[in-house]
Amino acid sequence: MSLAPPQSHPQYGVTQLIYALHALSLVIGIIGTATVIGAFLFGWPSIIAVIINYVKRGDVQGTWLETHFRWQIRTFWFGLLWVAVCGLFVLGTLGLGLIVVWIPLGFVALWFIYRIVRGWLNLTSGRAMHV
Repeated sequence: MSLAPPQSHPQYGVTQLIYALHALSLVIGIIGTATVIGAFLFGWPSIIAVIINYVKRGDVQGTWLETHFRWQIRTFWFGLLWVAVCGLFVLGTLGLGLIVVWIPLGFVALWFIYRIVRGWLNLTSGRAMHV
């Protein structure tokens, strides 16, 4: 185990930037006209964050930051999966599911917020994510 501070890793700032971009998407969804889910999955800050995740993933391989990259990537793709499942539910119920689909979508929005806050707090504390 290294005694160097976590901020000394060359990709620490990139990992911070990725969390900041995701958080910006969440804020846009909360205060803007978009929804939290829409802003997170389709807003330019999160799209840029995911692209950076994939481009820089090799630079963190084998380090504790790799767990954060995996956490960030999984947050995006699993969120998209859950939104797609909700969409299929609405289609499968011929639109009648619109009445109740807001409940699971609300949980997905809260899940996005939780994942970004928890991950960013662990990063600033120098802790790996357990994924």
